[in-house]
Amino acid sequence: MLYLLLYPLHEYISVLNVFRYITFRTIYATVTALILTLVLMPPLIRTLRQRRIGQHVRDDGPATHLKKTGTPTGGGLLILFSVVVATGLWADLTNQYVWVVLFSMVGMGAIGFLDDWKKLSGKSSRGLQAREKFILQLVVAAGVAVYLYFLPGHTTNVTIPFFKRVVPDLGIWYIPFVMLVITGASNAVNLTDGLDGLAIGLVLIVAIAYLLFAYSTGHAGIAQYLKITFVSGAGELTVFCGALVGAGMGFLWYNTHPAEIFMGDVGSLALGGSLGTVAVITKHEVLLAIVGGVFVLEALSVIMQVGSFKLRRKRIFRMAPLHHHFELAGWAEPKVIVRFWIIGSVFALLALSTLKLR
Repeated sequence: MLYLLLYPLHEYISVLNVFRYITFRTIYATVTALILTLVLMPPLIRTLRQRRIGQHVRDDGPATHLKKTGTPTGGGLLILFSVVVATGLWADLTNQYVWVVLFSMVGMGAIGFLDDWKKLSGKSSRGLQAREKFILQLVVAAGVAVYLYFLPGHTTNVTIPFFKRVVPDLGIWYIPFVMLVITGASNAVNLTDGLDGLAIGLVLIVAIAYLLFAYSTGHAGIAQYLKITFVSGAGELTVFCGALVGAGMGFLWYNTHPAEIFMGDVGSLALGGSLGTVAVITKHEVLLAIVGGVFVLEALSVIMQVGSFKLRRKRIFRMAPLHHHFELAGWAEPKVIVRFWIIGSVFALLALSTLKLR
């Protein structure tokens, strides 16, 4: 909004020329989202406490988590609000990719809100049935996939890490591939959201990595230098990623151990879905499996645990997702969180290194 309102005036007021730079707008989108989240979170926490809108902890989880029952939940709503406002203020709203990512985030967030509402109204840790949630996620992801498939100028090629000349064109299969990436990312973040600050800390790491990917992919000169696919207009997603980083930092201020508020499914599903969408648009969708390596491991631990129990009636881990396994192994919650953040940072650095290893 500010870009469209103020940049045209740069011919009369030269200082307004700074609005043409994505880097400038990204910085202020980050700051805007951070301030909004920091300022609005305390009254939100008070309101949730007054209305007794708190978390219902699963009774088959680690015993140390039972004391978290009643902790306000739904902070993801404020994350989404801050990201949408900051992006709306600082991004070029004529850019279609910005609207695609916002649609994905809000759509997945609506599914998460419905899931959270069912948990709260039913006063239990069970919300939507897994099948119901998955179908709704596929609907949102399908909307994104079909739109991108028919969007003029957006190719259906997929970039393979480490191979600069291997860029297969999926054709019509691009649609189910995109649906898989977005839905998988959404669920992976959701499964990881089980410890104070764990998921949002890892989301920050992935968002920073994709901020760099988005800027590089949308910059013709940098894309040519790095031998990566140039996507005209994708650079504007740098502003969105910056807003996500700012809102994430603001939320982590209150979500760090011991958490004053949880994000709920409204936050985790939305954040995962939006990151998956950014990965698809910037043509770094396969690389998401490396950048979000911890999310992948968390999801795989659940798949392996369920599969092993159904086939062998035996469990592989003490408990899934993986972070609970280490808790039951004797690691204190803060230790699990920080160590997973460190591992996530290493995965992100490895992914960034692939820009030169081609």
